Amino acid sequence: MDSSGNATMPCGFLLQGFSEFPHLRPALFLLLLAVHLATLGGNLLILVAVASVPSRPPMLLFLCQLSAIELCYTLVVVPRSLADLATPGLSRGSPISFLGCAIQMQMFVALGGAECFLLATMAYDRYVAICHPLRYTAVVTPGLCARLALACCIGALAVSVGLTVAVFHLPFCGSRLLVHFFCDITALLDLACTRSYADELPLLGACLVLLLLPSLLILSSYGAIATALHRLRSPGGRRKAASTCASHLVVTFLHYGCATFMYVRPKSSYSPRRDRTLALVYTNVTPLLYPLIYSLRNREITAAIRRVLGWGRQGHGLCEP
Repeated sequence: MDSSGNATMPCGFLLQGFSEFPHLRPALFLLLLAVHLATLGGNLLILVAVASVPSRPPMLLFLCQLSAIELCYTLVVVPRSLADLATPGLSRGSPISFLGCAIQMQMFVALGGAECFLLATMAYDRYVAICHPLRYTAVVTPGLCARLALACCIGALAVSVGLTVAVFHLPFCGSRLLVHFFCDITALLDLACTRSYADELPLLGACLVLLLLPSLLILSSYGAIATALHRLRSPGGRRKAASTCASHLVVTFLHYGCATFMYVRPKSSYSPRRDRTLALVYTNVTPLLYPLIYSLRNREITAAIRRVLGWGRQGHGLCEP
């Protein structure tokens, strides 16, 4: 490839993937394929289950959007990775066009950002349900849920487009070899010819909007929830209210923990092979875990899934939320 450093060249990049481990590729392909199929099946099952519920409370609508995001999230990255693993002769890596790499990165950031905003929205939903239970149905209406869901998508899309434009305006030099299996931000910044801290400002700005802002909203919501739970005199009521937040807290810690470790750090600490291994986990395992965590702890989702699968008796009502 040309090493002139002109970032506008159409030659694109070379995704190394796991081409340096030819003997592990068949086993890795089968493992990723199994996880991918389980992720697709689990998220599709939740979407069908929610669609089968006649009256959908707001939390089910948010869970439906979460499953849709995770479904698209894994489709952006995993199918190409599987195709590269299954293609013989890619000893150095798989070529990807400049435009294709930009689109993949933009969609990956947009979906991840939409999930950040959605988790903040779900924290607000739990805040209203616990701190203002009598006003819950009047405040969290289907119309508000739809507007919040749209705002999550539009906000994340705007940030992702801005970040993608900033990153792909940088000059790239050398072999254009990405030691990764998809076009991740950190891998692309590592290829940039310049070593100025100004190159990291777009990523820092995106992290402030996609990570810091939603996390502050989540902390505010749970601060109010903790205060409300402290005032409850009934230990049983306190445990019941806290249990409704457990799934959301677990998913929030997983999502923000992975994103913060991967992207909120200086460029000098980037380790290509370590980050590639971690990315393998958060792009394949976490999209499978999130719906599983919610479906196991949400009785309405569990009842709907059982009805869709034919495990429940006909006419059996949904559990109380």
